[in-house]
Amino acid sequence: MENAGRHAHPTLLAADTLLGSLLLVTAGPQSTLGYVSVCTPLLAGLGYGWRGAAVFASLQSLILLAIHTADPHHTDVGLGEATLLPGLCVITGALGVTLGNLLLRFGAAGQALTDVRTRLAAAQAVEEERARLAREMHDSVATTLHGLALAADGLAATDGPQTLRDQAGLVARSARRAAAETRELLADLRRQTYTGHGTGDVDVTAELADRVRDFTRRSGITAAYHGSGHQTAPPVPYPVARQLLTIATEAMENAGRHAHPTRIDVSAGVHDGLLRISVRDDGPGLPPGTTLDGLRRTGHFGLVGMVERAAGVGARIRIGRGAAATGTEVRLELPVGRTVGV
Repeated sequence: MENAGRHAHPTLLAADTLLGSLLLVTAGPQSTLGYVSVCTPLLAGLGYGWRGAAVFASLQSLILLAIHTADPHHTDVGLGEATLLPGLCVITGALGVTLGNLLLRFGAAGQALTDVRTRLAAAQAVEEERARLAREMHDSVATTLHGLALAADGLAATDGPQTLRDQAGLVARSARRAAAETRELLADLRRQTYTGHGTGDVDVTAELADRVRDFTRRSGITAAYHGSGHQTAPPVPYPVARQLLTIATEAMENAGRHAHPTRIDVSAGVHDGLLRISVRDDGPGLPPGTTLDGLRRTGHFGLVGMVERAAGVGARIRIGRGAAATGTEVRLELPVGRTVGV
C-alpha cells in the first residue's frame, strides 16, 4: 500500500527526462546539468515508489552512459568518474522512495491523530451533556417533585377547608411545574446545541422574589427576599438567568433539606460592577472537611451542580459561612458586562 495516494501517470516526469536528455547531449554529462539530472530518480521515488524509482533511475543512468560514450572526449575520463552520475541516480532514487514513504506515514499518523481527537471530542461532548442532564434532573424536576411531596404531606395532615384548598392548589402548581421542566429537558435533548429555551431578558430580582415566596409556601420555612447593593440588578439574558435562578433555588432547597433552618435570606443586587446573588440560612453550617469530590462519591450532587452551573456562565460561586457566625451562604458573583449576552 506504499503507493497509495501517489500519482499513477508519470507523464510530466517522462517529458522532463526527455527534455533533459536533449539538453545533456548539447551540454555534456560533465556539465552542471548532468548533476541536476540525478534529481529525476529522486522525484520518481517521491512520487511513484520503488517501481517508479527503478524505472527512472535505470533510464537516467542509461541516458548518462550513452551520452558519455558518445562524447568525443570520453576517453579522457576514467571509469569511476563515468559511473559516478549513474550511481548517484540509483542512490537518489532509493532516497526518494524512503522520503516518500516517510511522508506517507506522517500523513497517515496525522490522520489517525485527527480521528482520535475527533472521537475524544465527541466523547467529551457526550459526557458534558450527560452531566448537564444530571444537573437539570437534580435541580429542576427532582426539586419540584420534592416540593410536591412536602405539599402532599401537609395536605394529608390538614383539617381546615381553606388550608386544604390552598395546599391542593400548591400541589397542582408544583405538578404543572414538574411537567413544564420535563418538557424543557426533552426540548434540550432534541436540540443539537444548547442555547437556552426562551428569548429576551429576564428580571432576575422579580423572578427570584417569586421563587422565594413559592419556597416558603411549599416548605413552611420563613424565607425573605430583599435587594442589595448600590443599584438593582439589570435584566439578564434567559440562558444566563436560568442558570443563576436554578442555583439560587437549589441553594434554598439544599438548606431546607439538610440544614433545617428557621430562616433563609435571599438578596440580589450590583456591588462594584458585579451582579451578586446571596442565599443565607441560619442552620448549623456545612460539616467540616466537606469537598466536592467527597460529595460526588457519596451521591450528593446539589452543590456540585451549582458549581458546574456557575462555571458554565462565567460566574464565581462561594459556599461557606459568609459573614455570619453560623449557617451557610451561597454567593454568586457575575460581572455585569457578561449579563449583556452569551
